[in-house]
Amino acid sequence: MLHHTRVLATFATLAGLSCLNATRSIAPLPPGGHHVLFIGNSLTYVNDLPATVAAIARSAGDTIRVATEAAPNLALIDHLNGGTAAVDHIAQGGWEYVVLQQGPTPKGICRDSLILWTKLFDPLIRKVGAKPALFMTWPASDQAGIFDDVRVSFQQAAAAVNGLFLPAGEAWRSALRVDPTLAVYGPDGFHPSSIGTFLAALEIYERITGRDARTLPPVAFSNGQPLALSVATVRLLQAAAHDANTVFPAGPTVTDDAKPTTPQGAGHC
Repeated sequence: MLHHTRVLATFATLAGLSCLNATRSIAPLPPGGHHVLFIGNSLTYVNDLPATVAAIARSAGDTIRVATEAAPNLALIDHLNGGTAAVDHIAQGGWEYVVLQQGPTPKGICRDSLILWTKLFDPLIRKVGAKPALFMTWPASDQAGIFDDVRVSFQQAAAAVNGLFLPAGEAWRSALRVDPTLAVYGPDGFHPSSIGTFLAALEIYERITGRDARTLPPVAFSNGQPLALSVATVRLLQAAAHDANTVFPAGPTVTDDAKPTTPQGAGHC
């Protein structure tokens, strides 16, 4: 029912997008560096992924200025329908990228909806001279078999708008291949641990700046603050982020896969 309600809401959005968001005062970011707006849900704000991306940049002598519009359990359509001030925040302008994130999004109505909602965001983002970026998330820890399915959903959404593909979920998978004991998941088996957030941030940092994550200092961050990890673990995570970005290009050509999928209760479309 949740999925169908959101699809119906999409058609309401098509009819009156500009009327659905309450205006609020949003302070502009200072000039200089990369400017990135993150739009998402708890997979973005748990451990403050945007601040972690900015902290990685500072440690490398770069500047990524970030802002966030996120709230629990939101799909992209919820932001368009006024669940946050995302539309107003985009319109503020000055962005280089607007990162779009929602739950794991398996194939079927969830994937179709993600592509449609991304297309609704695209003209708003392009109007201010920015580029959409699709942040691939991850399935719950007990549904690891649908990683490929999740990736294809976000790849297709990115391809539909000629956007940037951010394979953060694939960075997780790359790291887990090397060390299956890595605690990338939090206690609930869905939200990221501090390590999981740091790894996703590494992938996003490398894709945005073009700097090889393996050349970064061997220091870790979470919530924008230092995170105590061994040098060996940091190097493993940096290599995993680079591997994901190497295997899955920024602007992929995507074909659908034929694997069956199980709809997720925890992820929300």
